[in-house]
Amino acid sequence: MPIRIPDSLPAHAILEAENIFVMTEHRAMHQDIRPLNVLILNLMPTKIITETQLLRKLSNTPLQICVDFLQTASYTSTHTDPEHLKQFYYTFDQIKDRRYDGMIITGAPLDYVPYEETAYWDEVCKIMEWTKTHVHCTFHLCWGAYAGLYYHYGIKKFDLDKKLFGIFPHQILKKTSPLFRGFNDEFLAPHSRATDVNVSDVAAVPELEIMALTKEGSLAIAKTKDSRQFFVTCHAEYDANTLALEYNRDMEKGLTSVDLPINYFPDDDPTKTPVVTWRSTGQLLYSNWLNFYVYQSTPYDIKDIK
Repeated sequence: MPIRIPDSLPAHAILEAENIFVMTEHRAMHQDIRPLNVLILNLMPTKIITETQLLRKLSNTPLQICVDFLQTASYTSTHTDPEHLKQFYYTFDQIKDRRYDGMIITGAPLDYVPYEETAYWDEVCKIMEWTKTHVHCTFHLCWGAYAGLYYHYGIKKFDLDKKLFGIFPHQILKKTSPLFRGFNDEFLAPHSRATDVNVSDVAAVPELEIMALTKEGSLAIAKTKDSRQFFVTCHAEYDANTLALEYNRDMEKGLTSVDLPINYFPDDDPTKTPVVTWRSTGQLLYSNWLNFYVYQSTPYDIKDIK
């Protein structure tokens, strides 16, 4: 089944060109199906790119999904056309009385910024508190994952000596989990971050369980034992050229200390086109989250999914 988004959203044409079934609002209104309602708090400056990446992954499911986009009111993005935000995005006051089956809180380019010094930190905290009562299952992504671990459990982040940048192998700690249905025993996924948390701090919280780590032992995926909150530090939704664009952007800024993304460019040659080795990981991760934790475990029929 399709994802349900506004007809004029830029992602609509892109996804249809990829043969992804996107349903218009008009057509959806004539189907007698209760869709899953998913909210995306998009904190990325490149909002349209992030919208398209996430919608592409959410589309790989037999469920009909109605997606709303949320922006912060305390900070307005300067990288996105204001008309786009006005047309397709809500602010928290506009949706605070609604309930959602699932929510995604995206990353943000705030690696070295203390949480309390982030322009919209108080608002994000209010939203994360609201998810406890108005969202059944929340998927915190990259910066959103660290922010969620800090807000909900007081787990502090720290700066890495060198940015974790590239495509990395991961080990699954709980192979029987529905989250990893269809996964290989090890999986590849992109990382692009300069912060981390101590795995021991996560393991010390009784309500949390660690699901996957990078082969080097860095946190990749954790969740609450009641499966209401997920914390994911890798970017399985990234496009083929996302890391290349980031690398080229940093080089154009004159950041000569920037390393090539690991395991990304063929022969470590940035003139060569990267080969995608994480696409199936992304499709499975998001569809399994939707199918097993958002859809099958609803607020009205909570199943013991571990």
